Amino acid sequence: MISKNFSSAAATATAALIACLLLTLHTFADRPKFQVLRFNEDWSKLAEPEKTDSFDSLKYIELDAEGNNWLSIGGQLRERVEAWSGFAFRDNDEVFNLHRIFLHGDLHLGPNMRVFGEFINALSTNRDLPGGRRGLDVDSADLLNAFIDFNLPLNDANLTLRIGRQEFLFGKQRLISPLPWANTMRRWDAINGILTTKNWKIQAFASKFVPVDKYDFNENDDNNVLFGVYGTFRKSLDIYYLGRDRDSIDSIRHTIGARYFGKTSAGFDYDVEAAYQFGEVGSADVNAIMVGSQFGYGWTDNQWKPRLWLGFDYGSGDSDPGDGEVETFDQLFPLGHAYLGYIDIVGRQNIIDFSQGIDLKPAKKIGFKIANHFFWRAESADAFYNAGGGVVRPGGAGNENSIGSEIDFTATYSINAHTSLLLGYSHFFAGDFVEQSGAANDTDFFYTQLLFRF
Repeated sequence: MISKNFSSAAATATAALIACLLLTLHTFADRPKFQVLRFNEDWSKLAEPEKTDSFDSLKYIELDAEGNNWLSIGGQLRERVEAWSGFAFRDNDEVFNLHRIFLHGDLHLGPNMRVFGEFINALSTNRDLPGGRRGLDVDSADLLNAFIDFNLPLNDANLTLRIGRQEFLFGKQRLISPLPWANTMRRWDAINGILTTKNWKIQAFASKFVPVDKYDFNENDDNNVLFGVYGTFRKSLDIYYLGRDRDSIDSIRHTIGARYFGKTSAGFDYDVEAAYQFGEVGSADVNAIMVGSQFGYGWTDNQWKPRLWLGFDYGSGDSDPGDGEVETFDQLFPLGHAYLGYIDIVGRQNIIDFSQGIDLKPAKKIGFKIANHFFWRAESADAFYNAGGGVVRPGGAGNENSIGSEIDFTATYSINAHTSLLLGYSHFFAGDFVEQSGAANDTDFFYTQLLFRF
């Protein structure tokens, strides 16, 4: 049953959302774009006195006559309903609501100092599925971001030192993502140096992961340390080193990788990423790899602007768990949702995935996507892992490799510059290994989401 507190909060949020929709009647083309990481937005261009949107008076608040000090305020309301049937391949059926609010303040103190803080309140109705209300669903009244930036202009470059709680998003988010699909978001307590030049953006950082404590203040985990260097050259090549030290399980892994991406004038686009992982887990050596790729072609002169694409994703598995070598790839902190199916039953560990899809945009504000996946275990001796790295079925449960297939349908409608509607349906067809190793119900997942940002 829905608690009275949540019902009241949801009703208040819905009323606020309707009020916001009524306010956002004006839009204009040349405004800053909303970002997944809200601290990446730059609203300084609204320093000019003319305001063309109902929320512009909040996006740039001048604090002195010279314009050296200014404040930007923003936020997000998101309401989502999820309906599940056959969750985790068993007779688990449920419908529940997810609600979240973000509020942030971005204070600029002259050209060389900035303070950014962001509040999160994420709630869920009763979730009568395995795991109940998870840390992915609930984070009651906490800090998502709280950091200070110190900027040091250099010759033809800029160096920023960022200290405090912050979200990370690197590249295509295959390995490091704030996980925006979840009701809560990932965050780290970190020291992060960001060097920006004409051709490069390079980040060097050391951090501790901050797990969600659903009803108390979130504190960082000394036993889950992430550090590394991530560089992007001319928005077409990523090169990186990522280290993860998990003292509680006596594990340290080093990941080196690269990603090459772009578009051609003929309408083709490409994105190829590969990484190698080494280190130690206890007394065993790590030797693992991953590959992610997608190739597409778009017809921009067609009214519906169709884009066809093919993808291949791979995460190595352990061919012999008893040989003293760990070959299962550690997917780190990924956004698996975008690459390995929206049901999130498959992770980038011991997996082979061939995917195909089509994207359509019949009107400026309307978009459709259809994606299909075929999944196999890479090694029959290793387990079947989910998007969170948990074991769905152990390796010894069967000798078949086919996990199954998934088809995803999504539709989006941009109501205005602030508000969007998302509808989706996914179906997972259980494969031979799932049938061989236990309960094997097909899974259905339906969701609808309303998002408002300012």
